[in-house]
Amino acid sequence: MSRIPPVAPSDAPVLVRMAYKIAARMVGEVPEPFAVFAHHPKLFFATLTQEMAAGKASTTLPVSVRELAVYRVAWTLGCAWCVDFGTMMQRLDGLDIDRLREIGEYDSSSNYSDDERAAIAYADSMTATPSTATDEQVADLEDRFGRAGVVELTYQIGLENMRARMNSSLGITEQGFSSGDACRVPWESPAVS
Repeated sequence: MSRIPPVAPSDAPVLVRMAYKIAARMVGEVPEPFAVFAHHPKLFFATLTQEMAAGKASTTLPVSVRELAVYRVAWTLGCAWCVDFGTMMQRLDGLDIDRLREIGEYDSSSNYSDDERAAIAYADSMTATPSTATDEQVADLEDRFGRAGVVELTYQIGLENMRARMNSSLGITEQGFSSGDACRVPWESPAVS
């Protein structure tokens, strides 16, 4: 269970409950990070807006490049929820999720293209503290994906760094999305007086 309990639908404001229903329809269950962020409705909707806008706007890169870079960040930072959800997203996008077992050896695995390796290496560089991204990396990525592609990749990697660090810090763990059988958010039982 997360360090801060999720806000149960019965305790959530009307607009949050509506967002819960929409999210559950989209991915099969209310994502636990949303239910935890609902303790702060303004940030809940800021996060929701950012996620939806980033998803709609991120169309320059090949899906596999973007998803693998994001997955690598989640894997590197140890965010179990993000790895779980990211695996589901790749499965839904029709990508080969079996190759995720080799994400630790992406640089030598034949299951990754040169473009994917470059994006994953950039994700590693951006995730390092401090960042170790180089001029050469960005120039190489620009040659591969164009300037808009580099900006999209950078944005998505930065966004996943934020997600993974927040979820891990709040103790939010896997929810069962990668198995295709998402478990329910563990709503806290009302206190008995």
